[in-house]
Amino acid sequence: MITEDLPVQLALAVVALISNGLSAFAGGGAGLVQLPALILLGLDFSTALATHKVASVALGVGAAGRHWRASSLDRRLSALVLCAGLPGVVIGANLVLAIPDNTATICLAFLTLGLGLYSSRRPRLGNDEHRRAVTGATLWVGAFGLFTIGIINGSLTSGTGLFVTLWLVRWFGLSYTRAVAHTLILVGLGWNGIGALTLGLKGDIHWQWLPALIVGSLIGGYIGAHWSIKQGDKVVKQAFEILALIMGFSLLARGLLI
Repeated sequence: MITEDLPVQLALAVVALISNGLSAFAGGGAGLVQLPALILLGLDFSTALATHKVASVALGVGAAGRHWRASSLDRRLSALVLCAGLPGVVIGANLVLAIPDNTATICLAFLTLGLGLYSSRRPRLGNDEHRRAVTGATLWVGAFGLFTIGIINGSLTSGTGLFVTLWLVRWFGLSYTRAVAHTLILVGLGWNGIGALTLGLKGDIHWQWLPALIVGSLIGGYIGAHWSIKQGDKVVKQAFEILALIMGFSLLARGLLI
């Protein structure tokens, strides 16, 4: 039974504030907390996913407000992230209902654990900018990686921002702080916006819960982005690795228990 009373609305706002604040600081992971919370409060998976996607756009808005002030974005790289990733998001959003939930969750768990372990074993990764020379091969491989992550984002949702962050660091040579800025704004606004539209057209959105989720996401996104800029690359890298490992083990447990 889904309730609409004040305690539920307050709980939704707090969940959105915490999950999106952590996501904005570390570069992804809001879906790990927010999506399961919506399901536990009574929504079915498809409705929870569509509602989460709409609310997560507010994360991008909140983070954008802080990162644009800091001039963190590379315009050409931003265009590549959007042009390569958005088609994948649409494909993934149309595939989501065909994928068994436990199978998708377990696969995502191992991939997320791999991200955290990979980054933790490379102490200098992302601590400074080491931009890769722009060639045709660089762009095509980079675009293919973003397209693939877009499919995962559209279909599996939880934590895929971490994939974009690490890909921008590893392949394009961004520092962690700048990679997080690109992920939050471009994935939060662009990818999640298209994913929300696609899922909204295919399924239901629980509109009554969106105001609380959006307010929490906006505030959390801005605060997390502010912390990310102030703390610097080393701390953001550590937060990324810790969150990736926690998310990976949590997703694995969830997948095995479904």
